[in-house]
Amino acid sequence: MMSKDTTPIEFTPSSGNVFADIGLEDAEELLTRAKLGVAVRRILKSRNLKQQEIAKLLDIKQPEVSNLMKGKYHLFSEARLFGFLNKLEKKVTIQISTHHAGEALIDVAEVG
Repeated sequence: MMSKDTTPIEFTPSSGNVFADIGLEDAEELLTRAKLGVAVRRILKSRNLKQQEIAKLLDIKQPEVSNLMKGKYHLFSEARLFGFLNKLEKKVTIQISTHHAGEALIDVAEVG
């Protein structure tokens, strides 16, 4: 019979930004791109489009579609990801508000 291992597991709480947690210099930008990219990918997957259809819709080449669908969002600028959302008939709203300690400087939220 095997005994249960009761050794405590050590962990470091996340800051909410995995890119910052691993010490990347442009962590806020990478997190923003990731959130935008996830939104684009989620919309595309919900439409059940083939990669050729996505390429035509977003006016990009198939290898870029592949990178987008594989989550390689760091390869796309924020402006480009905003453009993809617009081509998908999504409005992008930027809201400026007071920053509070401990929260991300940039946040992306999907609405409807």
